Parts: sequence; C-alpha cells; structure tokens
Amino acid sequence: MAAHRVLVVGVGSIGERHLRCFGKTGRADMSLCETNEHVRTTIADRYAVQHAYANLDEALSDHAKDPFDIAVVATPAQLHIPMAMQLAEAGIHLLVEKPLSTSLDGIDKLMVLIKQRQIKAAVAYTFRSHPVLRSMQQAVAEGRFGRPVQFVATFGQHYPSFRPMYRDIYYARWATGGGAIQDALTHVINAGEYFLGPADRVMADAANKMLEGVEVEDTVHAITRHGDAMASYALNQYQAPNEGMMTVVCERGTVRFELQNNRWVSMTEPGGAWTTEFTTTLERDDLYINQASIFLDFVEDKGQPTCTLAEGLQTLRVNLALLAEMREPHWRLTEPH
Repeated sequence: MAAHRVLVVGVGSIGERHLRCFGKTGRADMSLCETNEHVRTTIADRYAVQHAYANLDEALSDHAKDPFDIAVVATPAQLHIPMAMQLAEAGIHLLVEKPLSTSLDGIDKLMVLIKQRQIKAAVAYTFRSHPVLRSMQQAVAEGRFGRPVQFVATFGQHYPSFRPMYRDIYYARWATGGGAIQDALTHVINAGEYFLGPADRVMADAANKMLEGVEVEDTVHAITRHGDAMASYALNQYQAPNEGMMTVVCERGTVRFELQNNRWVSMTEPGGAWTTEFTTTLERDDLYINQASIFLDFVEDKGQPTCTLAEGLQTLRVNLALLAEMREPHWRLTEPH
C-alpha cells in the first residue's frame, strides 16, 4: 500500500505522539512543522523525519510541489481553526486535536470550506478509538440493554507526574486550551455524548484545589442533560490513582467501562454479579495507533471517523458552557430551618 504523506503541525508532547503513531501504522510518510527550533530539530532527529518545516507557510509551499494527503493539527487550541483553514484551502484532509478550539469563531467557515473542497475531517478524541469503549458503545447502540437513562463518570490522575512542566505549557492558560475542563474532562464529555447523544443543558462547579503555580481549575463536578437522559461527571487532576470509570444505566441493565482494567462489564439482574464482556491489553501508544489507522481508513473511504467535526463542535459547545458556569455559578443557597 502506498504511504500517505502526513504533516504533523506542532510536535509538543501530543504532536510527537501523533508523529510516532501514524508512523507505526506503516501507512504514512511523516513530515513535521514546528516553530520552536530546538523542538523541531530534536523530534526530527529522533524519528529520522526528512522534512521538518519552521512554519506552516513553509510547509504549504512545499505542498505545492509534493502534496500532503493529511495534516494533524496539534498546536495550542486557539490556533486550530486558523491553521485548519489554511490546510483546508490547500485541499489537505484534517485530523484536529481536541478541543476543536477555545471559541466558536471561524468554525462555521471551516465547515463550509471542508464541504466545498470535499475534505475528510475529524477531531482527535481518543476514547472513541479505545477498543473496549467502542465495543461497549456498540452493545448499547444496538439496544441490547435498552434505552440509556443515566451516565455516570468518575476520573482522576496525578497530572504533575504525566506533565511535570504543566506550568509552562498550554495547560496553564484557558486561552490556550488549558484547565481540567478543556484538557481532560472534554474527553469524558465527548464519551458521554458518544453514548447519549448531544448534551443540551449543563451545570458545573469547578475550582483549583491542589495544582500549584496555575489558576486554571483542576477539579470539576458537572451534570448534563441529553434530552431525557441524565449524566454526571467528577474529575480531578491530582489524586494518586490513575483511573476512570464510565457507567451507563439502561432500561434493562447496566454497563461499565473501567479504564484502569481495560475492560467493560455488565449486570442485568438486580443484586447480581458483574459479567466481563470484553477485555484487552493496551500499550501506551495503542489508542493513538488505532486512531491513526481509523483515520487513514476514513481517508481511503474504508470506514467512518471516530468523531466528526460536527461532534467535536458539539463537545466544544459543552466546554464553553461549563467554563461559563464555572465563572458565574448559579448556586441556590440553603436556608436554616
């Protein structure tokens, strides 16, 4: 199979992973674009990347001579839409990192352009590439357990262990896509919409409780409505265990995704036992290799994207609503009896 020419725009931590994992599919010839000279040369040397561009204009100039098939936009979130517009104008298929943006500005124009140019586009929400979660979602979507009525998610990790430089990267500022809502909870919200459909109402409480050196929130409690279905989310970025669970309560049974165990389980009899439905072993890069393979299939008309641009836009709307709730909470005060 001929390799696709893939350009990764921005090769910080997540961009480097995209570069590595698209390469691991064996279906992609990788190039990169990075404004930071030290990062650019380090990553290019690490992965023997022949074409490493200092800016997007330079990359697009080369595209005119040797076209890219695909671009992965992995820059800070406020740059996603302007860069995606440039790439779409050049006719390049797009995988855009989450969140899609930090505002709604320009997204309508991007979607019109993508339709006009017949460009394939998706948003990189990795839970939708998780084989266990995909298996559970399929079982729910097929109606095996009846209609979903409630979704409950609890997640936590020790963020400084994963990102020791968190004070110096995008995470430290809301404007660049930082804070727990835009960084971590957005993945879980997107997964909730994977099961329940779009959220149409939200409420939230969020604050910085533990992470030092930043003002952005590291703790979130949120609730959403998806039509008649209800959902709740609790997430923090400082606890010792790295774990997460998503429970979907349906009319005829309950299913649960356990991130730390890479399995999903079900229970249909009240007071019964959990039945393991599907489990697997995953290495650190596997979700991103899966995501890359699924996107390459999409470009080749062999499958559908895990998260469409419209679905990514919907989750962005939830992000923005939750941030607004955090900044202007609507508390109902209790009164003494």
